[in-house]
Amino acid sequence: MVPHFGERVYNRKVSNMVLSSMEVEAAPEAKPLPPKPKFEPLKPHEMSDGQFQFRKVSVPQHRYNPLKKAWMDIYTPIYEQMKIDIRMNLKARKVELKTRPDTPDISNLQKCADFVHAFMMGFDVVDAIALLRLDELYVESFEIKDVKTLRGDHLSRAIGRLSGKGGKTKFAIENATKTKIVIADTKIHILGSFANIKIARDSLCSLIMGSPAGKVYSKLRAVTARLAERF
Repeated sequence: MVPHFGERVYNRKVSNMVLSSMEVEAAPEAKPLPPKPKFEPLKPHEMSDGQFQFRKVSVPQHRYNPLKKAWMDIYTPIYEQMKIDIRMNLKARKVELKTRPDTPDISNLQKCADFVHAFMMGFDVVDAIALLRLDELYVESFEIKDVKTLRGDHLSRAIGRLSGKGGKTKFAIENATKTKIVIADTKIHILGSFANIKIARDSLCSLIMGSPAGKVYSKLRAVTARLAERF
């Protein structure tokens, strides 16, 4: 049954009187929060329970003399700027890297190992040192036989197509894709960013499959123009 208007007004007055007669408990005062703890950042050797991290990079026979000539160019940025200890183990023929107590970042060790490894692949020091400066650089390697099985004169002609007359084709791909390419016999190493490596690899694979250099150049122009528009 719906209450009459007068009854509703009366009920509201009674409820207000009951509320006013009730004692409202005072809320307890909020205690101030304790200050946030401040922790000093851990040093690299402290992250691994005080143990130093190591890396070893093998030195191929044909890179032994170039390493000897460029040793100071490799040693200086690693030891002075990245704060990583480096030495050449003549008996094992390996370059050994180790963190120090004053190494600012644990990732410096892997960067230095990648830098030395890139030099062993055949890259110049001035090109490989970019691996220490930039984070988004990688080295990708593949062989001609991974793309197409070639033997004898066919393999020699494929290597010739990759380089071009006086290295013209290789330099054109490097300049268009902003990468560095090393052709060591049947192995190919590409240094650059992920997207640029893909473009350079596609161009090199087209040359291996038998495409003429002119056709590869025109494709490169179209792809690089598209990349320039994107950025």
